[in-house]
Parts: sequence; C-alpha cells; structure tokens
Amino acid sequence: MATEGQFEYESVLCVKPEVNVYRIPPRASNRAIRAADWKLDAPDWTGRMRVTARGKVAYVKLEDKISGELFAQAPVEEYPGIAVETVSDSSRYFVLRIQDDNGRSAFIGIGFGDRGDAFDFNVALQDHFKWVKQENEFTKQAQAPDSIPKLDLGFKEGQTITLNIGQSKKKDRSRPQSSGGIGLLPPPPGGKLAPPPSSRSTNHNTQPSAGGSDTGCLLDLDSSNSNSVAPSNPATTTSSDLWGDFDSVSPK
Repeated sequence: MATEGQFEYESVLCVKPEVNVYRIPPRASNRAIRAADWKLDAPDWTGRMRVTARGKVAYVKLEDKISGELFAQAPVEEYPGIAVETVSDSSRYFVLRIQDDNGRSAFIGIGFGDRGDAFDFNVALQDHFKWVKQENEFTKQAQAPDSIPKLDLGFKEGQTITLNIGQSKKKDRSRPQSSGGIGLLPPPPGGKLAPPPSSRSTNHNTQPSAGGSDTGCLLDLDSSNSNSVAPSNPATTTSSDLWGDFDSVSPK
C-alpha cells in the first residue's frame, strides 16, 4: 500500500476558464452566508481556476488567464469543510479560505457565471474525497486485518447438504418423423389409423397405358357392362319372330 509521502505528483481534477473573486464582509454571527451581501456586479478579480490534488489534499488555485501566475490558493483537506463553504441563497457562489506560504489565511468569495461550472467544481471535490475515504478504509484494514469479522462458511455440527446430480427431468417433446419424404397427419382423437394403401392398388393406379389394344378392351368391357345394365329376354323375342315368319308363309 502506498503511503502519503509517495504521492509527489500533482493531478488536475478540474479547470474552469473564468471565475470571479469578491471581498466579503466579516461574519457578524453564526448565521448562514448569503451571496446577496456581496457586490456581485463588481467583482474584485477575474481569472482562471484549477483544482488539483497532491496526495490526499486538494488545492483550489486562482491563476491569471494569460500568464498563469498564481493569484491565491486554498488547500482543502476535507469537503465539505471550512476550506470551501457554500452560500445559502445560490448554488453558483462559494466561500474559500485562502492561505499563503507563511500560513496566513483569509476568506474570499468566488462565483461562476454558469451553473454547470459550479456543478463541476462541486463534483470534482466530492469525487476526490470519496477516494480519500476509501484509501483510509483500505489502510485501516491492512493495519488491523484481525479486527474485520471473517465470514464463516463452514458446516455447523449436524448440518448436512443434499446434492441432486443427474436426476433432472426433461420433458419429452418428440415429434412424429416422416419416412420417405411423405408427412403423415396425426390420427383423430379416439380414432384408429387407416391401413396404408396396398402395393397392388398402388401399382394399378401408377401403371402407364401400353397401347390402343388395352383401350379397346376397356371399351368392350364398358359396352358389355352397359348391355348388362338393361337386361332383356332374347329367347322370347326370337321365338316370337320365328312364329311370325311361320304364320306369314302358311297357306290361308
């Protein structure tokens, strides 16, 4: 785990191109600070703001827009805290406690023209100190690992466990398979399957016609069938014709 002395580099958390600085009156009581008491239409200084971090300490730096010369800076060791305070009547204004190299401090007011800039400034500080809080918790856990209660996953006395392996039931969703590429319809409910067509009838229906002779035979069969439909008495007719001829030739 890295210690605080190893954080020598400086990271940039947030940069805003324009911020206004105001002189604020001294606090008369413990009441909340109001930005309406400042001269908002006449800021005392305007420049750029950079929020950086070195280790666990954040720094709010006010710099010149062109040259980048440092105007003032406020070291922030916790947020929210006395180093950065919000006002009661607006979300765009804050109170900073700035310090010089000699340790002297003073309170000034800062304000943003855009609410989005003020929101980014607030979130940058919150995210940094959320990380600081996590680092402190990790450090405590590393220094006193026995103080953290361990999770007991062992079996208690008399406790058993049951494993069901290979006993899963699967639903049979088989479908009837067709043979020969011809699909078969399922039988009607409560009925029986019809027997498949015989090979003889299948061959009779699919046998091609060989020639005209077969056609003639079929016609003869049809004619004979038609004669059989209307039965007659040929014997009676023949006998009557014979007797008629006999009568015509007999003498009178």
